[in-house]
Amino acid sequence: MKVVLQRAKNASVSVDDEEVGEITSGLVLLVGIHEDDTEEDMEWICDKILKMRIFDDEDGKMNLSIQDVGGELLVISQFTLYGDASKGNRPSYIEAAGPKKAKKLYNRMIEYFEDNSDLKVESGTFGAYMDVRLTNDGPVTIILDK
Repeated sequence: MKVVLQRAKNASVSVDDEEVGEITSGLVLLVGIHEDDTEEDMEWICDKILKMRIFDDEDGKMNLSIQDVGGELLVISQFTLYGDASKGNRPSYIEAAGPKKAKKLYNRMIEYFEDNSDLKVESGTFGAYMDVRLTNDGPVTIILDK
């Protein structure tokens, strides 16, 4: 599982010009699911995200978690994180999980955040062509790989 985590001042996602998710401050999570990923992998990465200290404390040091600051989460599926462009000019997505498995783990990830935090959790639409807008805060961008 790969997650590109971006600290955002605001973010939204739209499908067919209709907004389906929006946060005012928190983290945008671009989520790629590998064919070998398990529920345990998903739980590990979710716990890591909830505890990661990447928000500023009163001294301006990144020492607070998303939970400490009461931020929000915008979770967006992105199979292209598993694009392999090492050969040729057209990426291969063979390592990405198939739609059935990926959708199940993606939805379970959203549920995990809802069940294990008090954060507002928004999401994109799995498998849809989406327009994502965000104002990256910092910028702070971290890549998690499990």
